Amino acid sequence: MTEQVEAALARAEALLRELNAGREQLERLAEADEVDGDAVVEVISRLAELAREIETELSRARALADAPS
Repeated sequence: MTEQVEAALARAEALLRELNAGREQLERLAEADEVDGDAVVEVISRLAELAREIETELSRARALADAPS
């Protein structure tokens, strides 16, 4: 595996950890006595952004891995 592929996968893993932290934050918000709708929307938007970034990094890693040497 090339350094570029490993770097893209490492970025995807870091983003995945951030996504999981955001999911946990969303769960805490949902369990609150009074749900802050604005905060929920903000967290969901960030989760969607992180998911797109993860997909981008995985696509980059796949393209690099499939590229002729």
